Amino acid sequence: MKRLMMTAAIAGLLLWCAAAPFRLAAQTPSAQTATPKPAPRMADGHPDLSGVWWRGSDIGGRSFAPGGGGAQGGGRPAQPPPFFSSLYQPSAAAHAKTLADKDDPTVHCTPTAFGTLNVSLFDVGAVGQIVQTPKFVVMLTETYHGFQIIPFDGRPHRDNVPPSNRGDAVGRWDGDTFVVDKTNFTDTTWISAEGRVSYHSDALHIVERYRRLDANTLEIEATIEDPKVLTKPWIVPKQTLQLAPFDQIMELSCSSGDTKN
Repeated sequence: MKRLMMTAAIAGLLLWCAAAPFRLAAQTPSAQTATPKPAPRMADGHPDLSGVWWRGSDIGGRSFAPGGGGAQGGGRPAQPPPFFSSLYQPSAAAHAKTLADKDDPTVHCTPTAFGTLNVSLFDVGAVGQIVQTPKFVVMLTETYHGFQIIPFDGRPHRDNVPPSNRGDAVGRWDGDTFVVDKTNFTDTTWISAEGRVSYHSDALHIVERYRRLDANTLEIEATIEDPKVLTKPWIVPKQTLQLAPFDQIMELSCSSGDTKN
């Protein structure tokens, strides 16, 4: 009888925890307490979102906050914010009950459609990098060698590419806020990972808003729509990330042989 030897959650935690000590060694208290400088800007005047972003620590680190966002006044929210699957239509909720850890696509090294920690830049990790050019914003994730190239020169969504795990993205500037619109998703991924059942349909539509508050702080908001499975759009809890004290992400490989019998 076949048996799942390791879930994506365990495999991911092993990778993240292995990297965490190196990340902690690079962080200094002075970097946390210094008065932040204004957000840098590109030659066109728009804020430069470039940098490696995290929550102050990698998974396993002392200052890592797995929930991120959603709290008021620096504390924890009175009750957990709703999650994507809590908004399922009755038929979708019934289907979700037939799924379990073994059905999680990340077990086979398939990325999520959004992100386990409510940050698409992270995917199933806890660190991501943004590289901004005059025409593109490129978002890189450590896990699964993930990337997304987001043009912001006014072009529309592509109509000549097949559906993909992370969708087709186009961007635009709304003042100092970078707005990303994602469509054309495959329906074979989940919104999240770690056995957290969150399947979606091919009607998935994600809008994200990125704002660099200062040199060290990135604020992200997102709204996720899926009219085929949700009763209403999911408003993702606002996320606040910090600029990491290193300027390159690491390579964290995933082998399906690690997670299947």
